[in-house]
Parts: sequence; structure tokens; C-alpha cells
Amino acid sequence: MKMDELVDSPPGLHDGRTDVQREGSQTGEPIAIVGMACRFPGAPDVDAFWRLLERGENAITEGVPGSGVGRIGEFYTETDIQNEASRFGAFIDGIDLFDAEFFRISPVEAQLLDPQQRLMLETSWQALEDAGIDPARLKGSRSGVYIGISNMDYRFINMESSQTSEPAANLYTVSGTSLNTAAGRVAFALGLEGPAMAVDTACSSSLVAIHQAVSALQRDEANLILAGGVQVILSGRLTEFRANARMLSPDGQCKAFDASANGFVRGEGCGLVVLKRLSDAETDGDRIWGVIRGSALNQDGTSTGLTVPNERAQAGVIADALERAGVAPSEVDYLEAHGTGTEVGDPIELNAAAAVYGEGREPDRPLLVGSVKTNIGHLEPTAGVAGLMKTVLSIQNSQIPKHLHFRDPNPRLDWDRLPVKIASELTQWPVHPDRPPRAGISAYGWSGTNAHVIVEGYGEPANGQAAGPAPARPVGNARAVSAPLPDSLGRAGSTGDCDRRPARLLPLSAKSNEALKDLSGHYLSWLDGRTGGSSQKGSAANPDLTDIAWTAGEGRSHFDYRAGVVFRDIDSLRTGLEELAASEEPPEIVRATRVAFAYTGQGVQWLGMGEALYQSEPVARAVLDRCDQLMREKRGASLLDVMFGRPGAAGHLDDPAWTQPAVYALEC
Repeated sequence: MKMDELVDSPPGLHDGRTDVQREGSQTGEPIAIVGMACRFPGAPDVDAFWRLLERGENAITEGVPGSGVGRIGEFYTETDIQNEASRFGAFIDGIDLFDAEFFRISPVEAQLLDPQQRLMLETSWQALEDAGIDPARLKGSRSGVYIGISNMDYRFINMESSQTSEPAANLYTVSGTSLNTAAGRVAFALGLEGPAMAVDTACSSSLVAIHQAVSALQRDEANLILAGGVQVILSGRLTEFRANARMLSPDGQCKAFDASANGFVRGEGCGLVVLKRLSDAETDGDRIWGVIRGSALNQDGTSTGLTVPNERAQAGVIADALERAGVAPSEVDYLEAHGTGTEVGDPIELNAAAAVYGEGREPDRPLLVGSVKTNIGHLEPTAGVAGLMKTVLSIQNSQIPKHLHFRDPNPRLDWDRLPVKIASELTQWPVHPDRPPRAGISAYGWSGTNAHVIVEGYGEPANGQAAGPAPARPVGNARAVSAPLPDSLGRAGSTGDCDRRPARLLPLSAKSNEALKDLSGHYLSWLDGRTGGSSQKGSAANPDLTDIAWTAGEGRSHFDYRAGVVFRDIDSLRTGLEELAASEEPPEIVRATRVAFAYTGQGVQWLGMGEALYQSEPVARAVLDRCDQLMREKRGASLLDVMFGRPGAAGHLDDPAWTQPAVYALEC
């Protein structure tokens, strides 16, 4: 029996579609994920998020009402609460902290600014830096912001506590707590002139925002987009309402697809991805986290209730996403499920997924399934981007994290007939030599709006499984050079004699001395994470060290408080960073200015000028070689022999006939 015969699909489930790659189907240009940043429960950044997933950790906590400790203790001032399910949550730390001066926001406005907007500003900056993009260089660009956001706790808090009639305070209250300004404020702060919008479809909001961003890039409405979601929980009122509606788990765990599943746990956080058209990302030499092949949206329409999922619609949105991706269902290895852990939703979601993904699937290749909600709770409008980031990290690391709390399969599902397997243990990603790893991500809102995204790997994952061409350059903004580089120079893994810099410079800058020292500490943590804190003598040509020096120079904004570490190997880099982190003497403040080279022309020439550049810099060598070739064609003699004072040179550098072309070549 074929695997697609094992699933009973309702008549018309696919609207007559039996092959997602049918003749005439249209696929849009793939979209590259070139940057990611997050603040999730138990995970203040992307690296910490992966560590949490890899270790199978659970970031959900139980609070004590009336204790005044933690968010639960602050929400519920009395020890008695209506519903025990309200005691649980997944929260992020430092929600009250914000560097307003960094974003040129006044203290008054900052006080009235929703923490969700603060998180959006901070995480947007971090996501762009992860992409190797200097945020300052995006001013005036066709860059957009698409954000999933639903919660307005801070507006209600401000309205209840505000006693002022000052116009400025009232304006800041409105602009600081509106959902639409969460996107608009990022665009304003960075000077972005592409589309900026907030999306609220409840729990599918961030994946809907990503779909809209993908569509905008494919329609050429923008060249770069920040997309994702944000949620902060500042009041216990909505939590209690959900608990009383029996939506929340009384024992405080998201147990998707398990027999004991009895609801979800609310969580908060912010996650953003930086998206570009794949062709643009490859041209720019970006580091690519993964590739979005296709995405789709639809609506439940009429079901048994407004908030009750529709199996036919869920299957339909998956089929649509596969069709737009040009991918067969059996070519998808993993499904990051919505997986709220509810009695009604779980069977509907898994049956719908099996009906589509089971088509053409071999019995020994079941669809692997998991949900990040078992680790960090249900982040509601941010849930979709959290699932996408988990999936991209899983592909990069060639491992599917353990889906927690799965002990007894839900008896309402016919597991013997479903071509799926819950990833209840840390699982190696299935290897397919003929194609990259692929996955689907689902998000369903109680609004009835459904979203699905198909993502695949790119480059070389941790296990060496080929997923596509590797980027040729380190992260950073590309610079067009009129002379092509020889294959032996400037390429990844090159052994050419121009690829042997004895030392490099790591530039660091911040808006305060304390922040500068913190930055050096972050670099030290990065080093320790890759070397285990051990002493190493890797040279400055080490690819990781090359990349951080390049990216710190090209892909970062440079502020007034500056320092630089010249290093020859890992040990010298660590020593320089440690000295900077421990230094009590503030650095000299350098007001940022534009820098230009000025060449004085004839009269300053000297034998050997440019030779060190020629020996050490691939681009300099390529340009000088081109100039030399032109002079050979014109005069039948070598310009470089004259410049460098080589034996047998056809002329002397002080002769204007050679001085002028030599100075011009060096200027180039």
C-alpha cells in the first residue's frame, strides 16, 4: 500500500489538486534569510536559543501570586487567584531596560513607550548587524518592516495611570502604544522608506507578516525587509480570561499531540529575520541562514465555531505553499507544527498535515514533527517566527531538537495510519544527497487566518551535507571592482600569496565607554564559545577571525567611543579584548567624519610604492595587474617593474612618462 493511501482525506480537500508541481504552476523568486535576532524566554540571543533547543530545555516557569516576585507575583497582588493555570508563563528578562539615548528618544517619550516597541528597535538593530549590514547605511533605502503584533497591555496600563493633560505626554502615549507605530518607529529610527506595517491575525501574525514580506520582495516593492513578531505580557487580566475559557494548561506545559494535552502556556518575546531576494543576497556575498521557497495564506471560513480550526483550510494552505515553492510533499523532511496542545486543535492540525505531506511519501521516510511551544510556550503573535527560526537553526545544525512532553500519543489520532513521527528525541536531520534539507512551518490564528512557509537549507550545514553553493565572501557590504579577481586570489579557502595577512584590526565602537567595554565582553564570549576558553594560536587568516574583522568594519555602525584591537592570532585577540574590558581609562572620543584618500600627484613618487599592497591585498593586485597589462600593450614594457624598481625595468620612476601612469595606477 502506498503511503498516500494511508490517510483518509475528505473529498475535495485539495480542490482537485493532486500534484503541487502541475503544469502551469507559478513559483516566485526564492527569498534568502540573511540575518536573525531574537529575545525569547530563556534565550536572549540566537546562539542561546539554539543551546536551549539542543539541550531540550523548558523555559516555562511557575510564579507565586502575591509574592511581588517575577511577573506573576506582580500581576496578581493577592495570593488567591481565580484559576491555577494563570500561575504559569514564559517570560524574558530585563523588560524594563532600554537604552533610549541610543535611539535618540527623550526620557519622557521612553517612559511612555510600549516595551514591545523598545524590543522592536533593539532586535531590529541586532538582526541587521547579524546580516552584516550597517543600519546607518539603510537611510533612504527601499527597506521595509513587517511585524506581527496583537497585545496592547501597556496602553491599558498607561490609560489607567495617566493623570496628565500635557499635549506631549498624550501624544507619546498614543504613538508609544499603538500597534501600527511598532513598525513605523523602526522605519523612522533607521530612515527606511519601504513598506512598514503591523499585522494582527492573532497567533499566526508573525508568519503572516513574513509571507507578506516575501510577496513584497517578489513584487519588487522593497529590496530588504525586517519581518517577525513581538509580544510582551504586562497584565494578568487577559491571561485569566484565557484560563477561565479553558485555553491554558492547568499544569503549565504545552504538551502538543500528547494524550495529556490540555492547553497552552502564554509566552512573550521578539524575533526578527532580515529578508532579501536570493539573487541579491548571492550577488552581495551575504551569509545566508536559509531560503524561503514559498509561502501561502488562507482563511478557515465557516467551521464549527469562530475559534475552531478547519481541517480542510489547513490542508489547503499547506498545498498552496508547496505549489508556490515548486516542491513535492514527499520532499519535505520536517514540519514545525503550530502545536498549541489543545484537545481540538492537535488532531485537526496533524490530520491536515498528513493528508498533504503523506502524498508520495515512502513508509520508511515519515514526516518528522515538532513544536517550539513545548520549549518556550505560546508566544501568540510571535509564535510563527519563533518556529521559523528554530527550523532554520535545526537545518544549519543538522539536528531536530527534542519535542518535549510527548509520552502517550493522543488517542484521537490514528497513529498507525498517519505518515508522521513526533521528534520526541534529539534527531539527526535526514540526509538527501540529491537535494537540500526542507521543512514546512505552520501558524494558525484563532482569527481563522492560516499561514504556511516552506524553507530549505543553503550552504554547508554542520554535518557537511551539501545544501547549495557556499557564499564566496565573508559577511559585509560588497564593493564592485572593475577588474575581476584571479581564481587564486581572494576566494574562500584560497592559498594564493595575497591571502596571508600577518595581522588584522578589529574595530569596536559604542555610544558610551561602558557600552564599549560591554561590547568587548561580547566578543570574548563569542571567542570562548568557539574555543572553549582554551589557548589557541590560530593565525589572523583563520576564516572566523577574518570574518569578524571584516564584518566589524563593513557591517557595523561606527560611533564616537572607539577602540581597536590589532591581533595576529586568537590569543592576541583575546588579550586585547580582555585589556579593553578591564580598562578604567575611557577611550578618546572620536567624532565620526567621512574619510577620503588625497593623492598629491607628481613629486611624491618613490621606488617600491604600492609593492606591499600588491603582495598582500587581492583587490590591489588585480587592479595594478590590469594597469600593468594596459601599459604592456601600449609600450611593450612593464609598469610594475618601473614602480617597484625591479632589475631590467624599461624606465625610471622619476621620468614623467612613467611617473604619471604609476601615480594613476596607485590611485586606482
